[in-house]
Amino acid sequence: MSNILVIDTSTEACSVALQVGDVIVSDYKVAPRQHGELVLPMVDGLLKQAQIQLTDLDVIGYGQGPGAFTGLRICISIVQGLAYGADVPVVGVSSLQAMAQAAYQITGEEYILSAIDARMGEVYWGVYQWQDGLMTLVGEEEVAEPESVTIGLLDSSIIYRAVGSGWQTYPEKLAQRSNVSLVIEEDVSFPNAQHMLPWVANQFSNGLAMDAERAQPVYLRNNVAKKVAEQGQPG
Repeated sequence: MSNILVIDTSTEACSVALQVGDVIVSDYKVAPRQHGELVLPMVDGLLKQAQIQLTDLDVIGYGQGPGAFTGLRICISIVQGLAYGADVPVVGVSSLQAMAQAAYQITGEEYILSAIDARMGEVYWGVYQWQDGLMTLVGEEEVAEPESVTIGLLDSSIIYRAVGSGWQTYPEKLAQRSNVSLVIEEDVSFPNAQHMLPWVANQFSNGLAMDAERAQPVYLRNNVAKKVAEQGQPG
């Protein structure tokens, strides 16, 4: 078993998870705009709890987004610094995939619709299906207004579990775009680094980890600066 550290600050939640062999410890806090000051003490606390050093890690995972622009930049910066210091590779994990993974672990449901409130009247969303021990993306992740999200091509005979802050913010607008049976899982609002561990372990074991300098956020929005300026909102 590998020693894996994962960090996520892509949404209002700030989380860190550490797997040492078959033992997992984690820390999770919903603390908007406090990620920069919280995340490194959280990492240090887990390393001390597991009684290992940063250099004992095999790989570092990070929440690559989609999510809040500032949070993603914080995460990439911290992960690159830690990975350079420990001389280990990195693996990015979708925040939408992490919520789908959490939903499966909680409910056992194999079909998940993940949506994060993207602000500006939009959601980040994706459809996931359980395959070979991981939640796997069906199609593409997208950003769209909730009333324009199209999920009507899904199998109407299957019950889909819906997770994420997008469903809690726009439940009626999202549900009306679907011809499938939906159950909203309110216990999963934001991604949690603990549920990113399986993906990181899989990618690392298959030789798909990368050098820290290649770590990149996934914004989904191409016109970030323009929209932020027009809305007068921070990124």
